[in-house]
Amino acid sequence: MTKALSLFELNSLVADVIDATLSRSYWVEAELSEARENRGHCYMELIEKNEGSNVPIARASAKCWSNIWTLIKPAFIRITGQEIRAGMKVMLQVHAQFHPQYGFSWIVDDINPEYTMGDMMRKRQEIIRQLKAEGVFDLQKELCLPMFAQRIAVISSETAAGYGDFCNQLETNDNGLYFHVELFPAIMQGDSVEQSIINALNQINSGEEDFDCVVIIRGGGATADLSGFDTLNLAENVANFPLPIITGIGHERDESILDMVSFQRVKTPTAAAAYLIDHLASTLMRVENAQAAIIDGVKKALEVEKMRIQHIGSHIPVLFSVVRTKQDAWLEGLSQRLVMRMNEAIKQADFHLSTLQNRMLLTLQNKLSVEQHRLDILEQRARLLDPSLLLKRGYSITLCNGKTIRNAKDLKIGDTITTRFETGEVESKVERLSQKSILFHIL
Repeated sequence: MTKALSLFELNSLVADVIDATLSRSYWVEAELSEARENRGHCYMELIEKNEGSNVPIARASAKCWSNIWTLIKPAFIRITGQEIRAGMKVMLQVHAQFHPQYGFSWIVDDINPEYTMGDMMRKRQEIIRQLKAEGVFDLQKELCLPMFAQRIAVISSETAAGYGDFCNQLETNDNGLYFHVELFPAIMQGDSVEQSIINALNQINSGEEDFDCVVIIRGGGATADLSGFDTLNLAENVANFPLPIITGIGHERDESILDMVSFQRVKTPTAAAAYLIDHLASTLMRVENAQAAIIDGVKKALEVEKMRIQHIGSHIPVLFSVVRTKQDAWLEGLSQRLVMRMNEAIKQADFHLSTLQNRMLLTLQNKLSVEQHRLDILEQRARLLDPSLLLKRGYSITLCNGKTIRNAKDLKIGDTITTRFETGEVESKVERLSQKSILFHIL
C-alpha cells in the first residue's frame, strides 16, 4: 500500500517546487479589486478582466509586508497624489510564496507609481475628451460673473478651517465691502465627495435667483483626496450649472478636472475670497470713476449753458425792443378793428332790439285785449253765481255749523240750523226727520 503524504508534507513539497522554479521576482499589471491595511501590512486582491466583456479572467491574492509597505506607500502618494484603493490599475513587482499553513500568495516587493500615474492620466484625458465631445467643457467660461457679485453660495465642509478663512477674508476686506455668504455643507474628501457636492449643487439650483455665484472650497487635506474631483458625473454637473462656479480645492501644482471646467480656478479658499473682493472692488472703482465722469460732464455742460444764456441775455434788450414795436403796432391795428366791429355790432343790436320792441308791443296789446274780454265773461259768470241774487228771488239758504246743507240726511235731531233770507236770518232746532220733511221749531 502506497504511503500517503500529510497535508503539511504536500504543501511543503509545493513550497519547495515554487521556491525552486519561481525564485525570481516578476512585474505584473493588474487591477485592484480590494486593498486594505492591517497592522501595518497591506492585503490586496488582484484581478484581470476581459477587455471586451469586462468579465474577470484571472484572480490572485497579494501581500505587502509592513517593512516594505512603509516605504512604498509614501512614495506612491507623493507621485500619484492618491492612496492605493480598489479600482486602481497598478504595476507590482512580486515574488511567489507558498506557505504550508496559509497557502499561495504573491508577495509585493515594489509598486511602480508611474504606471498608475499614466493610467490616471489616461482616465482624466478620456473624461476631458468626453466633456469636449458633449460640448460642455467650456460652458462655465461663457458665463459672466455679475458686476455686483455679493450673494455667495459656498460648498465646503462646515468645520473646515478653509471655510472660516474664506469668511474672515470677506468680512475684513480693506474696502469695507459687504458679502452675503450661505453655506451648503458637503463632504470634501473620501469616496462620498462626488455625490455630496452634486447634492449641494442641486440645493443651490433650486434657489438659483438668490445667488450670484458658487464657491467650492476645500480647507486643506492631502493631495490624494483630489481624486473625488476627477469624476465625469461631477464635471458634467458643474459644467452645466447656470451660475459661475469658483473652485479652490487644490494646490497650485494640482489641477483637477473640476478646476478645468469651472468658471474660475484659484489655489486656496483665501484666494477665492480675494478674487471676489477684487472683482467687487473693481466694480466699485468703475462706479466711482463713472460718478466722477458724470459730475465733470455735468459741470462742463453747465458752463456751456451758462455762456449760452449770457450770450442770449446780451441780445435780449435789442430783441425785446424790436418785438415790442411790432407788438404795439399789431395791438393798435387790432384795437381799431375791434372798435369798428363793436360799433357795427352795436348798430345791428339796436336795430334788432327796436324790431323786437315793436313786435312785443303789438303782441302785448293783442294779449291784453283777449285777457280783458275773458275777464269780463268771468265777471258775468261770477255775478250769476252770487247767492244774494237767489235770496232776492225768494229763496233761502240753510246752514249748519257754517256749512251749507243740501240734503236732509246731513242733519240729525237736536242740530241747530241757520236759515238766511234776503233780509235777516233765523235759527231753528231740528226735532224730527223724515224722508219728505223736517220738523223744526224756531228758537
